[in-house]
Amino acid sequence: MDMASNGALRGSRSARMSSSGVELQQGGNKPPPPPSVTFGRRTQSGRYISYSRDDLDSELSGEFSKEFLNYHVTIPPTPDNQPMEVMMDQTISAKVEEQYVSNSLFTGGFNSVTRAHLMDKVIESEAMHPQMAGAKGSSCAIPGCDAKVMTDERGNDILPCECDFKICADCFTDAVKVGGAVCPGCKEPYKATDLEEVMNNAGPARQLSLAPPPPGVSRMERRLSLMKSTKLTRSQTGDWDHNRWLFETKGTYGYGNAIWPKESGGDDGNGGDGQPSELMSKPWRPLTRKLKIPAAILSPYRLLIVIRLAALGLFLAWRIRHKNEDAIWLWGMSVVCELWFAFSWILDQLPKLCPVNRATDLAVLKDKFETPTPNNPTGKSDLPGIDVFVSTADPEKEPPLVTANTILSILAADYPVEKLACYVSDDGGALLTFEAMAEAASFANIWVPFCRKHDIEPRNPETYFNLKSDPYKNKVRSDFVKDRRRVKREYDEFKVRINGLPDSIRRRSDAYHAREEIKAMKRQRETAGDDLVEPVKIPKATWMADGTHWPGTWINPSSEHSRGDHAGIIQVMLKPPSDEPLFGNDEEGKPLDFTDIDIRLPLLVYVSREKRPGYDHNKKAGAMNALVRASAIMSNGPFILNLDCDHYIYNSEALREGMCFMMDRGGDRICYVQFPQRFEGIDPSDRYANHNTVFFDANMRALDGLQGPVYVGTGCLFRRIALYGFDPPRAKEHHPGCCSCCFPRRKSPRAAASEETRALRMGDSDDEDMNLSTFPKKFGNSNFLIDSIPVAEYQGRPLADHPAIKNGRPPGALTIPRDLLDASTVAEAISVISCWYEDKTEWGQRVGWIYGSVTEDVLTGYRMHNRGWKSVYCVTKRDAFRGTAPINLTDRLHQVLRWATGSVEIFFSRNNALLGSTRLKLLQRVAYLNVGIYPFTSIFLIVYCFLPALSLFSGQFIVQTLNVTFLTYLLIITLTLSMLAGLEIKWSGISLEEWWRNEQFWLIGGTSAHLAAVLQGLLKVIAGIEISFTLTSKSAGDDVDDEFADLYIVKWSFLMIPPITIMMVNLIGIAVGVSRTIYSVVPQWSKLLGGVFFSFWVLAHLYPFAKGLMGRRGRTPTIVFVWSGLIAITISLLWVAINPPSGNSQIGGSFTFP
Repeated sequence: MDMASNGALRGSRSARMSSSGVELQQGGNKPPPPPSVTFGRRTQSGRYISYSRDDLDSELSGEFSKEFLNYHVTIPPTPDNQPMEVMMDQTISAKVEEQYVSNSLFTGGFNSVTRAHLMDKVIESEAMHPQMAGAKGSSCAIPGCDAKVMTDERGNDILPCECDFKICADCFTDAVKVGGAVCPGCKEPYKATDLEEVMNNAGPARQLSLAPPPPGVSRMERRLSLMKSTKLTRSQTGDWDHNRWLFETKGTYGYGNAIWPKESGGDDGNGGDGQPSELMSKPWRPLTRKLKIPAAILSPYRLLIVIRLAALGLFLAWRIRHKNEDAIWLWGMSVVCELWFAFSWILDQLPKLCPVNRATDLAVLKDKFETPTPNNPTGKSDLPGIDVFVSTADPEKEPPLVTANTILSILAADYPVEKLACYVSDDGGALLTFEAMAEAASFANIWVPFCRKHDIEPRNPETYFNLKSDPYKNKVRSDFVKDRRRVKREYDEFKVRINGLPDSIRRRSDAYHAREEIKAMKRQRETAGDDLVEPVKIPKATWMADGTHWPGTWINPSSEHSRGDHAGIIQVMLKPPSDEPLFGNDEEGKPLDFTDIDIRLPLLVYVSREKRPGYDHNKKAGAMNALVRASAIMSNGPFILNLDCDHYIYNSEALREGMCFMMDRGGDRICYVQFPQRFEGIDPSDRYANHNTVFFDANMRALDGLQGPVYVGTGCLFRRIALYGFDPPRAKEHHPGCCSCCFPRRKSPRAAASEETRALRMGDSDDEDMNLSTFPKKFGNSNFLIDSIPVAEYQGRPLADHPAIKNGRPPGALTIPRDLLDASTVAEAISVISCWYEDKTEWGQRVGWIYGSVTEDVLTGYRMHNRGWKSVYCVTKRDAFRGTAPINLTDRLHQVLRWATGSVEIFFSRNNALLGSTRLKLLQRVAYLNVGIYPFTSIFLIVYCFLPALSLFSGQFIVQTLNVTFLTYLLIITLTLSMLAGLEIKWSGISLEEWWRNEQFWLIGGTSAHLAAVLQGLLKVIAGIEISFTLTSKSAGDDVDDEFADLYIVKWSFLMIPPITIMMVNLIGIAVGVSRTIYSVVPQWSKLLGGVFFSFWVLAHLYPFAKGLMGRRGRTPTIVFVWSGLIAITISLLWVAINPPSGNSQIGGSFTFP
């Protein structure tokens, strides 16, 4: 026991290792068990970090090690048991360790050790910000020690001796303990021997807002004690045990208990409801409100839906009863298509019965969470943390400059710095992305404070400096012009460095490779002597800025260094900020004056999950799940914002807008807040409906009136606990009936959940705890991850500041500082992004992003709604996020193909909405059913597009004659559709042109990409052929003079064949029909008019497609003419074979060639 305790105490030095790295053993011949500590040291956070095998052998040997390596004993520090060697303040020692962690590149994975490689520099340029990895700082001057010296929060060296001898914290402690408190440099005694005193003498130390944690209390124990104490805050019922309340709150003072009872105890004078008088005297105000559509618009809209539904029913009944005996085949095909179109229209229209608008009140949010109150005297932010995920996979198709600008917009977001963390998932493991992120972190040193100082909008530098509006409008500071000019110059240099990274990395790697080859040749010559030897061949590695091998994907792929085979990588680019604001000053040499401006930056982490051959990595969904686990261990924000690398924050207050919904009354039942997608770089006419406004402004608003909008893959704020697969709180009380969206019912019998819809259940009241014993088989064997789950659930609760708010948390509970990072934390994060971690767990099945479809976004949102969660659509006055969309025809068709294929996969899977649980509302079920069915409309649409031409070829029509009944039905159906479109435009705010563009591209996509999606989906279901897709390119065209150069590029694709065929056949059909009618003995004008009208209807919808084939200024590619000619000749020959001409040479009976 003593030996184990001494060993643990010997590890009191920080997690500093040699530059070659520290190894945390995790591997074996099989997937490692949960990281357990056999012998190690305890960190500030209460975790234990194991030494490598060499360290163990040096500590213990022989039989003694065999006896003690299997367990350890930690004696909790008590008043009569205090470690003698613990002289440093725990907070200071933890900060020293965090400094080491932030300068280390952690790698590891399956059947391997986790290494922490200490990096002298991350990029070629100097890192200036003190939070950044490789930031300025001197190395320890003690021989054999290359650790960084102690620094303050601004990154300045702290030197304990007047001789300015540079020494790190560990060596200083050793010099005090072993060296007689004598400076190793000047040999004079230290004036201050206590490390805390040295830190305080160097400058004003950061004042802790909370008392230090009790000795021996880990971070998880501290957080759990916070949660247990809140279970006594019975603000809803008012019944608690005052003695128990006083006892527990006294024991955990300063760690989350914000409502303190008076010292005298007893009743608080508020009727026993648990609310302090200061809170009850203040009127309660909601954070959000629902804005209903005016009845003058919505009532006629619903009435027209009913009228058109009745008209469709009568029309289809009339069509079935009145057959065209002259062309029964034409009649049959048309009736079948019309029946399907009516069914598809019903599926699309029914979910639009209850559209709503919503609004937020940011002033109330600030008043509740960031205003000084008796429970929060300092006014420190009580908002919950947010982890922002940015995903990228290929720096060739997703330019690093685009990703870097997205990162900068996140770091500059208007949200408490200490509550914000950004994780970048690089699924390609490219050094180019890694160094681009490091450059972005370096540029953030000047960009983020500049945005805060001058209230810059938008906070994406590329967009901001290209704004066409007046940049000086509403700027009150006199130095704005000077600051903007300097930042613009810095950004131009930043772009040059980013764009030059590929060549820089290649030249650096070539130089190091040549040096390695020379060394290898020298060693070979020394070994072989004068014998002839073959030239040395060594793998051509990719080298980092500090002169070491990049552990990810190499430019020239090699074993364990390719896109599908590399180790897991985590690098803390920007370490967690200090708990208190760090204001800038007007120092000489600084580019800008940031006096009284908070210069702290949010936590920024680079993550590249491990990939190995033979494992299914599940594309983007697998990368997102890896980020969920890593972030839970490192920051554990209760909310997660998911962004694509090309979608940046356009409205700096967007995060606050989303948090209004999550923190409002009933917000604990909201699984995610979806923001609309807005795009830049779209051609003014929006030829291919890239803005997709009908979907984002009409369909999504309508779904918001039901159970909530679908998840569309980006711009979505998640509740972490909902991603973990839990049911919503109070699921028993809110179990809706199938029609509850429009016809609410109070009670409904609970149906037994099927295996597909089974979920981890959250307690419906404070008395129901989560069953942690079942978590390992669902979430994996990481105890750190499992321990973080109840903490994330608690921190995501809304404030219990109103009697109607159930399951809330007390005000001030989240003002505690964030725990500092230590080596064991990052090592654990490495283990949970390993390729083996998800084996035999429910990740991807019921937990996290759901696997099984290329549209994992829709599938993930469906699973949440199926468990009873609600979602909310947040449309902000200023666009929350903006991104890019492909304006090239081929790229747009391939994008639609991927979406449609995912829908077909969902339809043929167990996630079909028809198999959903009873918690899924009826109209929400209809909406999800439409998501899976809409690609199948392409089959009937293509047939219907050929019917006009076939009618003109044959001289027949879909009806016997164009009588008054048919024309009346057609007129009613057309008018009601037009009136519905007008009212939909009215309540959704879209324009008529946008509605018409959407109709056009519906036919273009339906006759091309949707049909291919159905065929690919059927091949996967029937033959098991997997579907693979390439990333949508986010890079701009080569023509820098034309912003829309990509619009005119024609890239041939097989998806173009069906629309081209339809156009050619209809044009030929019009020519044949007109010729036959003009030169016939008895012209049948009614049938001609019917066929020509519908042919022009088809061609009008295909006009943008035809225009896209023309390219720039009518320069049509030759391949278009070749295919058009071949298709026209083939159709003509087929028609001659089906209906050969008569023996004479006449056309139409009377006309002869001259």
